Amino acid sequence: MPDDAAAAARAAAEEESAFSHPPVDPDATAAYGDHPDQVIDFYAPRPGTQSAASPAPLVVVLHGGAWRARHDRRHITPFAHHLARRGFAVANVEYRRGGRPLIPGQDNGTREPHAEAGDTPPAGRWPDTLDDVAAALDALPALVREAFPQADAGRTVLTGHSAGGHLALWAAARHVLPADAPWRTDGPAALRGVVALAPIADLKVAEKLGVCGHASRQLLGGQEVFEERRAYADPVLLLPTGIATTLVQGRADLVVPPAVAESYAEATAKAGETAGLTLLADVGHFPLIDPAADACAVVAEEIAQLAW
Repeated sequence: MPDDAAAAARAAAEEESAFSHPPVDPDATAAYGDHPDQVIDFYAPRPGTQSAASPAPLVVVLHGGAWRARHDRRHITPFAHHLARRGFAVANVEYRRGGRPLIPGQDNGTREPHAEAGDTPPAGRWPDTLDDVAAALDALPALVREAFPQADAGRTVLTGHSAGGHLALWAAARHVLPADAPWRTDGPAALRGVVALAPIADLKVAEKLGVCGHASRQLLGGQEVFEERRAYADPVLLLPTGIATTLVQGRADLVVPPAVAESYAEATAKAGETAGLTLLADVGHFPLIDPAADACAVVAEEIAQLAW
Protein backbone atom coordinates (compact mmCIF):
# COMPACT_ATOMS: atom_id res chain seq x y z
CA MET A 1 0.00 0.00 0.00
CA PRO A 2 1.45 3.44 -0.91
CA ASP A 3 2.47 5.64 2.01
CA ASP A 4 -0.35 8.13 1.42
CA ALA A 5 -2.94 5.38 1.27
CA ALA A 6 -1.54 3.78 4.42
CA ALA A 7 -1.66 7.12 6.26
CA ALA A 8 -5.24 7.70 5.18
CA ALA A 9 -6.24 4.21 6.25
CA ARG A 10 -4.66 4.72 9.66
CA ALA A 11 -6.38 8.06 10.08
CA ALA A 12 -9.74 6.51 9.19
CA ALA A 13 -9.20 3.71 11.72
CA GLU A 14 -8.28 6.25 14.42
CA GLU A 15 -11.42 8.25 13.72
CA GLU A 16 -13.57 5.12 13.78
CA SER A 17 -12.13 4.13 17.15
CA ALA A 18 -12.65 7.58 18.68
CA PHE A 19 -16.28 7.68 17.56
CA SER A 20 -17.02 4.08 18.52
CA HIS A 21 -17.58 4.86 22.19
CA PRO A 22 -21.20 5.47 23.22
CA PRO A 23 -21.96 8.96 24.53
CA VAL A 24 -21.85 9.31 28.30
CA ASP A 25 -24.64 11.21 30.01
CA PRO A 26 -23.53 13.96 32.40
CA ASP A 27 -24.18 14.09 36.13
CA ALA A 28 -25.67 17.58 35.82
CA THR A 29 -26.34 20.23 33.19
CA ALA A 30 -26.61 24.00 33.62
CA ALA A 31 -27.53 26.74 31.18
CA TYR A 32 -25.46 29.88 30.71
CA GLY A 33 -27.94 31.46 28.27
CA ASP A 34 -31.33 31.05 26.63
CA HIS A 35 -30.25 29.29 23.42
CA PRO A 36 -30.43 25.46 23.47
CA ASP A 37 -26.70 25.31 22.71
CA GLN A 38 -25.80 27.53 25.65
CA VAL A 39 -25.34 24.73 28.18
CA ILE A 40 -22.56 23.08 30.15
CA ASP A 41 -22.55 19.40 31.13
CA PHE A 42 -20.82 18.42 34.36
CA TYR A 43 -19.08 15.13 35.13
CA ALA A 44 -18.17 14.47 38.75
CA PRO A 45 -14.93 12.69 39.68
CA ARG A 46 -15.66 8.99 39.95
CA PRO A 47 -15.62 7.09 43.27
CA GLY A 48 -12.25 5.61 44.06
CA THR A 49 -10.25 8.32 42.32
CA GLN A 50 -7.85 10.45 44.31
CA SER A 51 -10.15 13.49 44.20
CA ALA A 52 -13.55 11.88 44.63
CA ALA A 53 -13.81 12.70 48.33
CA SER A 54 -12.97 16.41 48.08
CA PRO A 55 -13.28 19.29 45.62
CA ALA A 56 -11.37 18.22 42.53
CA PRO A 57 -9.52 20.25 39.94
CA LEU A 58 -11.89 21.46 37.24
CA VAL A 59 -11.17 20.65 33.60
CA VAL A 60 -13.17 22.72 31.13
CA VAL A 61 -13.57 20.94 27.79
CA LEU A 62 -14.29 22.67 24.47
CA HIS A 63 -15.12 20.18 21.75
CA GLY A 64 -13.96 20.31 18.14
CA GLY A 65 -15.69 19.64 14.86
CA ALA A 66 -14.52 22.62 12.78
CA TRP A 67 -17.00 24.91 14.53
CA ARG A 68 -19.76 23.12 12.56
CA ALA A 69 -23.12 22.08 13.97
CA ARG A 70 -22.89 18.49 12.78
CA HIS A 71 -20.45 17.80 15.66
CA ASP A 72 -21.78 18.72 19.08
CA ARG A 73 -20.46 18.07 22.58
CA ARG A 74 -21.79 14.51 22.65
CA HIS A 75 -18.88 13.14 20.62
CA ILE A 76 -16.38 14.21 23.28
CA THR A 77 -18.34 12.89 26.29
CA PRO A 78 -16.30 9.64 26.45
CA PHE A 79 -13.20 11.82 26.82
CA ALA A 80 -14.92 13.89 29.52
CA HIS A 81 -15.88 10.70 31.34
CA HIS A 82 -12.31 9.43 30.97
CA LEU A 83 -11.05 12.55 32.74
CA ALA A 84 -13.66 12.10 35.48
CA ARG A 85 -12.37 8.58 36.03
CA ARG A 86 -8.90 10.09 36.41
CA GLY A 87 -10.13 12.20 39.32
CA PHE A 88 -11.08 15.46 37.65
CA ALA A 89 -14.32 17.38 37.79
CA VAL A 90 -15.21 18.12 34.18
CA ALA A 91 -17.29 20.83 32.52
CA ASN A 92 -18.14 20.07 28.88
CA VAL A 93 -19.19 23.30 27.16
CA GLU A 94 -21.58 23.56 24.23
CA TYR A 95 -21.67 26.63 22.00
CA ARG A 96 -23.33 27.80 18.81
CA ARG A 97 -21.77 26.55 15.60
CA GLY A 98 -22.28 26.95 11.87
CA GLY A 99 -24.80 25.09 9.77
CA ARG A 100 -27.46 22.62 10.78
CA PRO A 101 -26.95 19.58 12.98
CA LEU A 102 -26.30 16.27 11.25
CA ILE A 103 -29.58 14.33 11.13
CA PRO A 104 -29.23 10.59 10.46
CA GLY A 105 -30.92 9.50 7.26
CA GLN A 106 -31.17 13.01 5.80
CA ASP A 107 -29.06 14.73 3.17
CA ASN A 108 -27.02 17.35 5.02
CA GLY A 109 -25.14 18.51 1.94
CA THR A 110 -27.62 21.28 1.19
CA ARG A 111 -25.81 24.59 1.14
CA GLU A 112 -26.66 26.89 4.01
CA PRO A 113 -27.87 30.37 3.05
CA HIS A 114 -24.85 32.02 4.70
CA ALA A 115 -22.22 29.55 3.47
CA GLU A 116 -19.57 30.55 0.97
CA ALA A 117 -19.97 29.16 -2.52
CA GLY A 118 -18.63 25.65 -2.62
CA ASP A 119 -18.19 25.40 1.14
CA THR A 120 -20.82 23.28 2.91
CA PRO A 121 -21.72 23.50 5.69
CA PRO A 122 -20.36 26.78 7.07
CA ALA A 123 -18.02 26.79 10.05
CA GLY A 124 -18.86 28.91 13.05
CA ARG A 125 -21.23 31.82 13.55
CA TRP A 126 -19.67 35.24 13.87
CA PRO A 127 -19.84 36.57 16.51
CA ASP A 128 -22.10 34.01 18.21
CA THR A 129 -19.50 31.27 18.59
CA LEU A 130 -17.10 33.55 20.44
CA ASP A 131 -19.95 35.20 22.34
CA ASP A 132 -20.91 31.81 23.73
CA VAL A 133 -17.45 30.69 24.76
CA ALA A 134 -16.85 33.99 26.54
CA ALA A 135 -20.25 33.83 28.25
CA ALA A 136 -19.74 30.22 29.32
CA LEU A 137 -16.37 30.94 30.89
CA ASP A 138 -17.73 34.04 32.60
CA ALA A 139 -20.70 32.14 34.01
CA LEU A 140 -18.76 29.06 35.04
CA PRO A 141 -17.58 30.07 38.55
CA ALA A 142 -21.15 30.81 39.69
CA LEU A 143 -22.51 27.68 38.02
CA VAL A 144 -19.86 25.59 39.75
CA ARG A 145 -20.76 27.04 43.15
CA GLU A 146 -24.45 26.39 42.60
CA ALA A 147 -24.57 23.12 40.68
CA PHE A 148 -21.23 21.41 40.97
CA PRO A 149 -19.70 21.57 44.48
CA GLN A 150 -17.42 18.62 43.61
CA ALA A 151 -15.31 21.02 41.53
CA ASP A 152 -12.62 23.39 42.69
CA ALA A 153 -12.86 26.34 40.31
CA GLY A 154 -9.65 27.69 41.81
CA ARG A 155 -7.78 24.86 40.08
CA THR A 156 -9.13 25.13 36.55
CA VAL A 157 -7.45 23.83 33.43
CA LEU A 158 -8.91 24.67 30.04
CA THR A 159 -8.62 22.11 27.26
CA GLY A 160 -10.03 21.76 23.78
CA HIS A 161 -9.60 19.60 20.71
CA SER A 162 -9.07 20.89 17.17
CA ALA A 163 -11.48 23.83 16.71
CA GLY A 164 -12.07 23.56 20.46
CA GLY A 165 -8.32 23.92 20.93
CA HIS A 166 -8.54 27.22 19.09
CA LEU A 167 -11.37 28.30 21.38
CA ALA A 168 -9.42 27.28 24.48
CA LEU A 169 -6.38 29.31 23.46
CA TRP A 170 -8.60 32.23 22.51
CA ALA A 171 -10.53 32.13 25.79
CA ALA A 172 -7.29 32.20 27.76
CA ALA A 173 -6.14 35.27 25.82
CA ARG A 174 -9.18 37.52 26.20
CA HIS A 175 -7.25 39.97 28.37
CA VAL A 176 -4.93 40.74 25.43
CA LEU A 177 -7.68 41.25 22.86
CA PRO A 178 -7.89 44.67 21.18
CA ALA A 179 -9.39 47.32 23.44
CA ASP A 180 -12.58 47.51 21.40
CA ALA A 181 -13.24 43.76 21.49
CA PRO A 182 -16.53 42.96 23.26
CA TRP A 183 -14.98 39.84 24.83
CA ARG A 184 -11.96 41.56 26.37
CA THR A 185 -11.44 41.11 30.11
CA ASP A 186 -9.60 43.38 32.51
CA GLY A 187 -7.11 40.71 33.48
CA PRO A 188 -6.08 37.14 32.76
CA ALA A 189 -8.48 34.32 33.50
CA ALA A 190 -7.98 32.42 36.74
CA LEU A 191 -6.56 29.33 35.09
CA ARG A 192 -3.87 26.86 36.09
CA GLY A 193 -3.22 26.55 32.39
CA VAL A 194 -4.37 25.47 28.94
CA VAL A 195 -3.84 22.11 27.23
CA ALA A 196 -4.71 22.52 23.56
CA LEU A 197 -5.10 19.30 21.57
CA ALA A 198 -4.25 19.50 17.87
CA PRO A 199 -5.50 23.08 18.01
CA ILE A 200 -6.30 25.30 15.06
CA ALA A 201 -3.97 27.72 16.76
CA ASP A 202 -2.90 29.85 13.80
CA LEU A 203 -5.82 30.70 11.54
CA LYS A 204 -3.65 32.06 8.73
CA VAL A 205 -1.51 28.92 8.52
CA ALA A 206 -4.64 26.77 8.78
CA GLU A 207 -6.22 28.71 5.92
CA LYS A 208 -3.13 28.26 3.74
CA LEU A 209 -3.33 24.52 4.39
CA GLY A 210 -7.08 24.41 3.73
CA VAL A 211 -7.72 22.87 7.15
CA CYS A 212 -11.24 21.43 7.51
CA GLY A 213 -12.43 22.85 4.20
CA HIS A 214 -11.23 26.39 4.92
CA ALA A 215 -13.13 26.45 8.20
CA SER A 216 -10.97 29.26 9.60
CA ARG A 217 -12.07 31.63 6.84
CA GLN A 218 -15.70 30.70 7.40
CA LEU A 219 -15.44 31.14 11.17
CA LEU A 220 -14.41 34.76 10.66
CA GLY A 221 -17.17 35.43 8.16
CA GLY A 222 -15.45 35.12 4.79
CA GLN A 223 -12.37 36.23 2.91
CA GLU A 224 -13.40 39.90 2.86
CA VAL A 225 -13.12 40.24 6.64
CA PHE A 226 -10.59 37.50 7.36
CA GLU A 227 -7.55 39.69 8.00
CA GLU A 228 -9.51 42.34 9.88
CA ARG A 229 -11.10 39.86 12.26
CA ARG A 230 -7.97 37.81 12.87
CA ALA A 231 -6.90 40.44 15.40
CA TYR A 232 -9.96 39.50 17.45
CA ALA A 233 -9.97 35.75 16.97
CA ASP A 234 -6.56 34.31 16.06
CA PRO A 235 -4.66 32.96 19.08
CA VAL A 236 -1.30 33.41 17.35
CA LEU A 237 -1.90 37.18 17.42
CA LEU A 238 -2.97 37.22 21.08
CA LEU A 239 0.38 36.85 22.80
CA PRO A 240 1.86 36.85 25.35
CA THR A 241 -0.86 35.60 27.67
CA GLY A 242 1.07 34.92 30.88
CA ILE A 243 -0.85 31.62 31.22
CA ALA A 244 0.87 28.24 31.19
CA THR A 245 0.11 26.61 27.86
CA THR A 246 0.80 23.16 26.48
CA LEU A 247 -0.02 21.89 23.00
CA VAL A 248 -0.36 18.17 22.30
CA GLN A 249 -0.13 17.24 18.66
CA GLY A 250 0.10 14.04 16.66
CA ARG A 251 2.92 14.05 14.14
CA ALA A 252 0.73 12.02 11.75
CA ASP A 253 -2.28 14.34 11.99
CA LEU A 254 -3.83 14.74 8.53
CA VAL A 255 -6.75 16.90 9.74
CA VAL A 256 -4.83 19.68 11.49
CA PRO A 257 -1.20 19.21 10.44
CA PRO A 258 1.57 19.77 13.00
CA ALA A 259 2.64 22.94 11.17
CA VAL A 260 -0.31 24.78 12.73
CA ALA A 261 0.69 24.04 16.34
CA GLU A 262 4.35 24.56 15.53
CA SER A 263 3.59 28.04 14.20
CA TYR A 264 1.84 28.94 17.45
CA ALA A 265 4.73 27.61 19.54
CA GLU A 266 7.18 29.67 17.49
CA ALA A 267 5.03 32.77 17.96
CA THR A 268 4.96 32.34 21.74
CA ALA A 269 8.75 32.16 21.77
CA LYS A 270 8.96 35.38 19.77
CA ALA A 271 6.56 36.96 22.29
CA GLY A 272 8.86 36.02 25.16
CA GLU A 273 6.91 33.01 26.41
CA THR A 274 7.28 29.27 26.10
CA ALA A 275 4.40 27.04 25.11
CA GLY A 276 5.07 23.38 25.67
CA LEU A 277 4.68 21.35 22.49
CA THR A 278 4.32 17.60 22.88
CA LEU A 279 4.59 15.88 19.50
CA LEU A 280 3.44 12.26 19.46
CA ALA A 281 4.92 9.94 16.86
CA ASP A 282 2.59 7.80 14.76
CA VAL A 283 -0.48 9.58 16.18
CA GLY A 284 -3.13 11.32 14.12
CA HIS A 285 -5.96 13.69 15.00
CA PHE A 286 -8.44 11.64 17.00
CA PRO A 287 -6.43 9.48 19.43
CA LEU A 288 -5.96 12.55 21.62
CA ILE A 289 -9.62 12.28 22.70
CA ASP A 290 -10.01 8.51 22.37
CA PRO A 291 -10.03 6.83 25.81
CA ALA A 292 -8.85 3.61 24.16
CA ALA A 293 -5.69 5.24 22.79
CA ASP A 294 -2.36 5.68 24.55
CA ALA A 295 -2.29 9.29 23.35
CA CYS A 296 -5.31 10.06 25.51
CA ALA A 297 -3.38 8.96 28.61
CA VAL A 298 -0.64 11.41 27.62
CA VAL A 299 -3.26 14.16 27.41
CA ALA A 300 -4.61 13.33 30.87
CA GLU A 301 -1.10 13.48 32.29
CA GLU A 302 -0.45 16.87 30.70
CA ILE A 303 -3.64 18.16 32.30
CA ALA A 304 -2.69 16.64 35.67
CA GLN A 305 0.68 18.35 35.64
CA LEU A 306 -1.08 21.73 35.50
CA ALA A 307 -4.04 20.90 37.74
CA TRP A 308 -2.64 19.18 40.80
